[in-house]
Amino acid sequence: LFLKLPSDPFKYLCWCDIEDHDVRGNQLHCPRVREAGPSEEELFFRGEEQTLKKRKQVTDTEKWQKKLQENWENCAELNLSFQDLGDLYQVENFKRILQRLIRVEKLWLVDNSLTDLSAIRLPRCRELNVNKNHFTSFKQLPKIPRIQHLSLAENNIMTLSGISDFRHTPLESLILKRNPCEFQERYRQLVFSSLPNLKTLDGIPKLPEDCSPPEIRFFFKMCTIL
Repeated sequence: LFLKLPSDPFKYLCWCDIEDHDVRGNQLHCPRVREAGPSEEELFFRGEEQTLKKRKQVTDTEKWQKKLQENWENCAELNLSFQDLGDLYQVENFKRILQRLIRVEKLWLVDNSLTDLSAIRLPRCRELNVNKNHFTSFKQLPKIPRIQHLSLAENNIMTLSGISDFRHTPLESLILKRNPCEFQERYRQLVFSSLPNLKTLDGIPKLPEDCSPPEIRFFFKMCTIL
C-alpha cells in the first residue's frame, strides 16, 4: 500500500505497509504504532476519494488475522514513546492498543502529547513513564492498581488534587519534576502525607522533615515577625 505523504519535505516519499511478516506485537519492545495514513472514513470526509479507491479492500478475515498478529495482550514490557500522534484517528488507534495491554508490567509513553487516559486500565502495570505529555490532573491517568514506580515529569499538573487515589496502591517512587504542583507550599510534606507507603519523591528518599508531626505542621500557618 503506497500513499503520498502530505507534508512538502516528504513529497517524494511514500508510506509502505509490509504485509507478509510473522513478527508479533509481544516480540517488539519499541514498535512504531502510529497509523501510517488516515482511515477510510477520514479520507472520505477529507474528500480524497481518489486515494480511497486505490486502497486494497481489506476483508474481515484479514482484519482479524492482523489483530491476532498484533498480540498486544501478551506484552509484558513495551515502549510506545515518541509516536508523533498528530491526528485524532492516530490517537484513537493508540488508545485501542493501550486497552489491549492487559498483561503489560513496564510501559513507557514519553512525549506523545497525551491529555487523558482515564478510560484505560492497565491491571498489571508496575512501572509507568508518561513524561513530557499534557496531563493536567492525576484524574487523567490510566487505572493502575499495581503501580510501584510512576514518572510524570514535565507535564502540566497544577495541584495535588487526586493524588490520594494512589493511596491504596503499592506506589513506592513518584517523579513530579517540572510540574507546576512542585512549587506548592509544603509540597513534599503534602505528597508523603497523602501517600504513606511512598519511599521516594523526585529521586530523593523520604526524609524526617517530610513527615512532620501534627504539632509542628501548625507553625507553617503562623507568621513570625522579628
